[in-house]
Amino acid sequence: MLKPLLIEIGVEELPAIPLLKELKNIEKKWLKILQENSLACEFEFYYTPRRLTLLHSEFKLKQEDSVEEMFGAPKAIAFKDGEPTNAALGFAKKCGVSLDQIGFAQKGNKEVLYYKKEIVGKDSSELLDSMINKFMNSLEFGKSMRWGSNSKSFIRPIRWLNVMLDSKKVDCELYGVSSDTTTFVHRVKSFDAVEVTDIKKYFEILESSGVTLYQDKRREDILKDFKSIESKNSIEIDLDEELLDEVVAITENPKALLGSFDEKYLRLPSEVIVTSMKEHQRYFPVFKDGKITNSFVVVSNALCDDYSKVIEGNEKVLRPRLDDSLFFYDNDLKNGLSKDGLENVTFMDGLGSLTDKIQREKKIANILFEMYKSKLSQSPAQLERAMDLAKTDLMSEMVYEFTELQGLMGYYYSVEAGEDECVSLAIKEQYLPQGEDSDIPSSVFSAIVALSIKLDTLIGLFSVNQIPTGSRDPFALRRAVNGIFKILKEYELEFDIKKMVAKLSKEYNSFDQDKLIEFIFDRLNKAYSVNPSVIKAVLSSGESEVNKIDKKIIALDNIVNAEGFKDRFSTFKRVSNISKDLDMNEHLIADETLFSTDNEKSLYKAYNEVISKKYIDYEDELDALFSLKNELDSFFENVMVNDKDEKIKINRLSLVGLIYQSIFKIADIKEISV
Repeated sequence: MLKPLLIEIGVEELPAIPLLKELKNIEKKWLKILQENSLACEFEFYYTPRRLTLLHSEFKLKQEDSVEEMFGAPKAIAFKDGEPTNAALGFAKKCGVSLDQIGFAQKGNKEVLYYKKEIVGKDSSELLDSMINKFMNSLEFGKSMRWGSNSKSFIRPIRWLNVMLDSKKVDCELYGVSSDTTTFVHRVKSFDAVEVTDIKKYFEILESSGVTLYQDKRREDILKDFKSIESKNSIEIDLDEELLDEVVAITENPKALLGSFDEKYLRLPSEVIVTSMKEHQRYFPVFKDGKITNSFVVVSNALCDDYSKVIEGNEKVLRPRLDDSLFFYDNDLKNGLSKDGLENVTFMDGLGSLTDKIQREKKIANILFEMYKSKLSQSPAQLERAMDLAKTDLMSEMVYEFTELQGLMGYYYSVEAGEDECVSLAIKEQYLPQGEDSDIPSSVFSAIVALSIKLDTLIGLFSVNQIPTGSRDPFALRRAVNGIFKILKEYELEFDIKKMVAKLSKEYNSFDQDKLIEFIFDRLNKAYSVNPSVIKAVLSSGESEVNKIDKKIIALDNIVNAEGFKDRFSTFKRVSNISKDLDMNEHLIADETLFSTDNEKSLYKAYNEVISKKYIDYEDELDALFSLKNELDSFFENVMVNDKDEKIKINRLSLVGLIYQSIFKIADIKEISV
């Protein structure tokens, strides 16, 4: 029989970020517990800041009866001379029965001990207590707390528990709280528990008492309010999805409201205003014609008819935040950008101060400037200036308050100080790209500054053995490598990883450079959505120039995914096997005077025609080389490579090796798995 089941776990206000991080796992964890108890069924999960709710429209009242078959040792081992051995006695004990209840069954070609145990399904109501406790203990919210006399901890205290199977209470206890047929509504409506007579009534009570249980409905209500505010005021609300998720998680009765602040604060850079709003107050900034306005949107959780006091209160809270920001900004402008003090800030044990880091970065930047100067219009002096000023905003009051604005504030302060535009922009873009969808530096000049910073951090940390392990990467070195790849590919900057690591590492403590190169190459597997063996094939050819690697991976992947590749590949797999003992770095020669068959001559002619042409890209070249399949098949069918005459044998090996060598310049295809 099936009945609806409601589980509501009431808590003190849950912090949004930990809840949102665990959100993707919550339903999976409950489903796993249902499956473990043979009670799997469809369910819905809802949350507000004060409750976690699981609703099952159809829940089994009882587990189904089942049969468990148990097999033991072979009969010949279980009994000796008609007497039971320890194997037989142990099996009976394991089954929880006396030996005379144990039988025999045929398993394979042997007769073994056998016991069939019939398991009577338990009532669901008997299982729910342990299931709910196991579920709650499985949730991972990070920091947790204890309260009262509880020995267990949770992210916030549990305040009530409502477990109802249809209209009946199910006796459960969670963190010392016993289940009851009550719930709690919006605090403006009541602080008292409200009796719930059945599951349908539960939803009616919440809806009529200021609680929107469905998180998707809360999101819809907020977005609807946003559209209304935008339409009425001809403005645009900066819709930050992560901030919206937070607001949905901390409200039960969301209402979007438009507030304002004094226009004098618009003298601040817009990013400062936005950060003050989002980080501290969870406000949404407002723009008009692309420019920030002196308005903001707050999503209130209040329940009232007149929201004017709510708006006024939020305006009052924002004012001192903006006052502080304006004070910091004016002080920083007065003090100007200066390197003074950076020598006292330690970058990393073994790598000195930030001043030391800047000096290393400048050396890298000068090397890169020489490499890419044909793509630049700026001077070495401008690069020197950009590197000198890049980290000076770390000493500013604004960045001390808002660390996420580093680089950005340096840009604004350098513009105010009259620095060259390219210098200011390079300061602003020095940390780009910062993630998967992040912008990259807008010029080669800015790119050199960003590359220098990333390369110093990467090489420096490896030189003091601060190497990422597993998922641990506290200094975001994987992200740094991804950023380096993106910049180099965007501007087609030549960069040979092996050579550059060797060249740049001279300024650091001695370390295992191969580990760093391996770490860098390993990021390629994350950067491309291709068969991993394609990447391995390209790297196995010895290629280490980033843009060539990129072009070769794309070309080989297209060839591998083309129709008919498997058929072609079988021939070239044979080519690679025959060539496996040849040195692909040697100058191979096939002597035409030693050819004794038409197949040799035909293959050599076709090969020379292929390599004599110029190709627009690696894919075109690979396609031409793979077009030698027919000549190769005929060659293998009619020619004995391992001829008795050693000279002829070596010459035929060289002929096949020449073809593989031409492919090997692009990729070692024996590494490909299809």
